[in-house]
Amino acid sequence: MTTNIQTMVDSSLSTWESWNGLGYSERTAILTQWASQLEANAKLMVEFQCRNALEHVGETLLMPGPTGETNELYSAGRGAFVVTADADATVTAIVGQITAVLVTGNTLFICLPADSALSGKALVSQLEKAGCPHGVIVAVDCDQLADLVSHTAIAGVAYAGELSTSQAMARQLAARDGLLAQLVTETDCELLPVIGSPTYILRFVTERTRTINITAVGGNATLLELGSGEH
Repeated sequence: MTTNIQTMVDSSLSTWESWNGLGYSERTAILTQWASQLEANAKLMVEFQCRNALEHVGETLLMPGPTGETNELYSAGRGAFVVTADADATVTAIVGQITAVLVTGNTLFICLPADSALSGKALVSQLEKAGCPHGVIVAVDCDQLADLVSHTAIAGVAYAGELSTSQAMARQLAARDGLLAQLVTETDCELLPVIGSPTYILRFVTERTRTINITAVGGNATLLELGSGEH
C-alpha cells in the first residue's frame, strides 16, 4: 500500500464527515444542479436515485422509548466508496452509481478506463462546479484501483461491467483484513436491473440511532424505577 493511497483515503474520510452531515436535501440540490449538464437519460437517472433516496432513507423516524427521551432512527453513509466500470459501461450506468453513492452521504473515488464514455476528471470538475465540496469525489488512475479496493478503510465498491471481473473483485474484497466491504455489481449496463431498482440506494447506507434525554438530571432514573414493578 503506497503512502499516496493512504493519504487519499485519509483525506476522503475526513471530508466524508461533513458531506454525510449535510443532509439529503442539500446533497440532492447539488446533484440536481449537476444533472442539468448531462444528457437526457443520465439526467433522469440522477432524478430517479435522488427521489428514491428521499423516499427510502431520507426521513428520520421517531421511535418509541422511555418517557423523557427521544429516540430517532436514521440512515447515514457508510464511508468512502470506489466507483468503477468497464469501458463499455453506459453513461447512465456510471451516473447512476455516482448519484447513489453521493446522495446517501458517501465520498467516492472514481476510476474509469481511458476509453470510457466518461472522464473521471471531467466528472470531478462538473460536480465541484455544481457545489460538491472539494475532496468528496476524487478521480484516480486505473493502476491505483487494486490498492484502493484492498484498503481496509474503503467501505465498498460499485462496479458496472463483466461478471468475471466482479467475481475477481469479490475475491479481492473477501481477502481483505478488517470489516467486510460491500460490493455492488451491475452486469447488464443496458437494462440496468440493479442500478434501476428503487431500492438500489439501500446498498450504500447504514442505520443509526440517536437518543436525546430531555429531562432534568436524574429524571429518567426515577421514571424507570417507578415502572420496574418492584414496588
